[in-house]
Order: sequence, then structure tokens, then C-alpha cells
Amino acid sequence: MKELRNVEADLRQFRLRALVATAAVIVAFTLIWARAYYLQVVQYENLNEQAERNRTAVVPVVPMRGEVEDRNGEILASNYSAYTLEITPSKVPDLDAVLSELEPLVTISKRDRRRFNKLLSETKAFEAIPIRTLLSDEEVARFAAQRWRFPGVEIRARFFRNYPLGATASHLVGYIGRINQREQDEIESWPDEERANYRGTDYIGKLGIEQFYEKELHGETGIERIETSAGGRAVRILDSRPARPGRTIELTIDAKLQQMTEQLFGDRRGALVAIDPRNGEILAFVSAPTFDPNLFVEGIDVESWRALADSPDKPLLNRAIRGRYPPGSTYKPFMGLAALELGKRSPQATTYDPGYWIFGDNKFRSHGDEGLGNVDLRTSIVKSSNTYYYALANDLGVDAIHDFMAPFGFGQITGLDLPGELRGTLPSTDWKKKTYKKPEQQRWYGGETISLGIGQGYNAFTMLQLATATSTLANGGIYRKPRLVMATQDPIQRVDRAVAGEEPINLGFKPENVAVVHQGLIGVAKEGTAARVFAGTPYQSAGKTGTAQAVTIGQKDKYNASKLDEHQRDHALYIAFAPAENPQIALAIVVENAGFGAAQAAPIARRIFDYWLVGDYPSVQDIEASQKGQASTPIGVKRRKEDIQLAPSEGVVGGIKNR
Repeated sequence: MKELRNVEADLRQFRLRALVATAAVIVAFTLIWARAYYLQVVQYENLNEQAERNRTAVVPVVPMRGEVEDRNGEILASNYSAYTLEITPSKVPDLDAVLSELEPLVTISKRDRRRFNKLLSETKAFEAIPIRTLLSDEEVARFAAQRWRFPGVEIRARFFRNYPLGATASHLVGYIGRINQREQDEIESWPDEERANYRGTDYIGKLGIEQFYEKELHGETGIERIETSAGGRAVRILDSRPARPGRTIELTIDAKLQQMTEQLFGDRRGALVAIDPRNGEILAFVSAPTFDPNLFVEGIDVESWRALADSPDKPLLNRAIRGRYPPGSTYKPFMGLAALELGKRSPQATTYDPGYWIFGDNKFRSHGDEGLGNVDLRTSIVKSSNTYYYALANDLGVDAIHDFMAPFGFGQITGLDLPGELRGTLPSTDWKKKTYKKPEQQRWYGGETISLGIGQGYNAFTMLQLATATSTLANGGIYRKPRLVMATQDPIQRVDRAVAGEEPINLGFKPENVAVVHQGLIGVAKEGTAARVFAGTPYQSAGKTGTAQAVTIGQKDKYNASKLDEHQRDHALYIAFAPAENPQIALAIVVENAGFGAAQAAPIARRIFDYWLVGDYPSVQDIEASQKGQASTPIGVKRRKEDIQLAPSEGVVGGIKNR
């Protein structure tokens, strides 16, 4: 009986153990099944994506940058393909040693090293930095055979930016350069789609059209999904989306006219803007001296940068939109129109000009103390009577002058499609209160109004503003916003997308008043200060010369250029439009510290009109005379503009014209 009881106890214990074991097995398999379900069903997409990432890599394909061309299809900015040798600093333990070992294979100059060190200080360590660009086929072959010795160093084929006309239109076209940290931070703040489009992009527009139309020029970044081995080497391309090249920007300027005008300036400083009054298209946009934008593409070297930055001629300053100049006597036609429109003068009313004008204890000079006698409005423009406009400014008052001039664009941002435009100064009593802090400085004095009448005093405008105002005057008071781009072109379908100008604004001037001022401007070119320059033209032009002080001369002192430093001498200005009866081109020009507008600025305008209206291109002899300020009517054998071939600007040393 005792033996039976032991067997039953053992059987119960066995059954209990079997039950526990079975439960444990069931729980274990349940957990395994649950885990498998979680991994294969719940986490399928996530884990599949991770697996794909382990064996594939998504590589951005940087698009080819769009081109920039003039109104006739002449290329101002383009691309070419070449090899570059690049180093990723984070993958190279000893940069100096690697550079020394590379030199027998690839020529590395001191300039290359300086540029590399400059980029090294501005770039993150994990980004590739070029040490040499434009490698020859022999250099590529030599490095390829020894590549295994240089981890972190590789050769890349990529597109390089090129400006085939060199310094021509450099302030207008601008240039590209490597993205710096500030620009990278700005890109990170863009919307996701725009930010993603710049993956893999190393270069961005820095100035001019290149900067303003960056997103159109950049194009659409493509992608390649590549299968990789366990060692990370590419095996094959799984799929791809090709990059879409950037759009071509078609400018309104004429490259031949642009290059010719820059040549006419020679070594002189200044600016010129020429506009088609009928549509606001800018035909020439000059800031002199110029610089070579090709220097900046791969990072400018120290010597070239110092030559540009330290030059007293300030070649990097875009004088057309950032240079602010008193307009001098070129302001008088606008003052004359104000007199007629505001009822302060009639065309026949005269002002006696004894050669000066007295206001309080001050004697304001006119024409070197030579009087003109009784002067009406037309004569005041033709003979450029200061006295007439001293008295007129006093009668109008500063605020009335301001309110009349502002719609012309004086002292206003035009909104031109270029970055960096300055407002200039169109003074008023309110402007002075906002500009100065001390109460005695905020007060407007009657004597300050007098100089405004002849374009001096606080008046300071850009050549873009003066050219826009001249275009509006030529148009009979129809204001058209100036613009630089005619169209953008799709690089694949070659279809233009026109860039429409804004609707014109009619300033509401009386045609008879505009006609009186036009007659005065025609008189300047026929019998006045510009008559000698425009003698014999097959068209009738209208214009006004101007001479503006660069520094203030006391009322009791007489101007003597020989006693002043060159940078303190008067500026030469000229505004004009032609043909006078149906204007097709209007311009404003300043030649800094050159003296009289009739001698220095008007001859450039004459040659621009001859080119645009007649098709005559100045002779080499005539260009040389103009550069020296020794030309009036054209000399030498004229050339036809269609026979002229564009060429990179000559005489450029270290990025600036050799003076």
C-alpha cells in the first residue's frame, strides 16, 4: 500500500511539471510569434526603410546653373565642365603632409594653398574643399593611379561658372561663390521644399543678377538612389530623377553698347544708366571702374582682394545704384516744369540775372559773376541761369519741391531687379527732423532752400534715379518702372517666359508745359552748352549739362580745380534723350571729379545715341580721345555696330582696370 501511494504522488508531480513546461513553451512561442508579428507587420515599413538605407544611398544631383545673356543672345555668364581636386578635412589626419605628398602628382601653387586655407576657415570640416581646380588630363591620370594613398582626397567633375566678357557689366551680372555659414543658416530657414532643392549645392549668387535671380538660375536638384556594398562602395544605380537646369535670364541690356560705354569711360570713375522710355528697359548699366567677376568664383586670393578693396577708385562700389550725387544743373529742367505746373512761373515770365542772387547776407553766385540779363524759362535752361532757379526755389519752398520731385523717383527706391539699391536724399522739412537729433539741426533754414534750385545742397541721387526721371520727362510725364530682365527661358523646352513690366503711371502734367521744357533741352543741344558735341547728328537730341560740387566751397570763395585734390573736384553730369520728337533712349551720366559736363559727360552720350539710333560705333581713335576727355564730335573712321565683335575687357590687372 505504501508503494502505491508513492507512485500516485510521483504521477501528480510529473503532471504538474508537464503542465508548467507546456505553459512555458506556449508562452515562449506566443512571445516569439508576437515579436515576429511586431517586427514583420507593425514595424515593417520602418525596418524596411532602415534596411534600404543600409544598402542604398540617396545622392543629390546638382543642376547646371542657368545662363545669363543680353537682349541679343550674347552670353554674359555660362558654365563649363572640368575636374577639381577636393579634400575633406575630417578624413585627413595631417593636411600639411597630404598636401606635400600631392605636389609631385598635381601642381599646387601658393595661391592655391592660400585659397584653400581661407576656405578651410569658413567651411565645416566634413565638407569637401577644392585644393586645385581645372586639372589637366595628365594630372587626373597621375592622381587616379595613386588614389589609394590619399583617403579623404578625391577628384570630382563638375561645372564651373564663367564670365566670358570678363569685367564687362560686372556690377550688373555679379558673380557666384561658395556658400558661407551665414548663407547656409539662411537656407536652413527656407521652406522644406526650397531647402531640399539646395542639397549638395556648394555655390550661390553673391551679387547682381546672379544674386537677385538665384532661385531661377539654380534649377531643380535631381537625385540618384545607389546600391552600395558592405564597404560603402557604389554597386549600381537603382533609380534616378535627373536634375533640371536653371532658367536662362535674358537681360534688357545690349552687351556691345555696355562694353563700348565702359571703354569710353577709360580710367575715369562714374556711372551711366540708359533706358528705353517706351517700356522702362535698361539698355546700358555702367559703373566705372569695373572688376573681373571670374576672380571670385573659386575664392579670390588675398592679393587680388586687397587690390580691389584698398583701391581709392572703389571698383567694387556699384555707383549706378549706390553712388549718391548732387544732380547740379541737370535738376533745372525738373525745377522749370515744377514752376509751370505749380503756377509759379509762366513760359514768358523773366527773371533778371545779374550774375548773382542775394538772400539775406549771402550772395549766391551764377555763371562766374557774369550776368545774363532778363531770362525766361527756355533761356534759363539753354543758358543754365543759376539766378533764375535760386529765385524759383525760394518761391516754391522745400516741401513743394519735394512733393513735386518724388513722383519722378528722386530720393525713392525704384525697385530695380538688383540688390543693394540706395534711396538717396530728396530733402524736406520732415526729412531733416527725422535725420538730425539736435533741435538746432532739425530746423529748416530759408537759405538751405536756395541751393536746392540748382541741384546742390542736400540733394543726392543715384544715376538710376536721375535716368528714370529723365525717361519720365522724355515721356511727357509717363513714369515707367525701370527693369533689367526681358524674359526667362526654360532650358529644355527653349520657351521664353516674358517678364512683364509694371503698368505706367501718368503724372498728369500739361502737354504744353512739358513742351516748353523740351524746347529748352533741345536748345541745349542746338545752341547751348552741348551744341558743339552734338553738331551734325542726323537726329535731334535734347539734354542738359551739369557740374556738381563734390565738396562744399564757401560763398566767398571761387572754385579753382587746380588748387583741389583730384577727388575734390566737381563732377561732370549730363542727362539727355533722343530723338527729341519721339524718344527711344534716355540716359543720365556722371563722370566723377572731371569738371564740366559738356566736355566730359556729353561726348559719351553722343556716342551712345549714335550707336543706338544710327548704328555707328566709334573708331579706336575716337574712343581713346573720349577716354582722355578730349573729344567732342566723333573723330576717325566710324565702324558699324554689327561689325564689332565682343571680347573680354582688356587692361584688367588684379581684377581692376590698370590705371
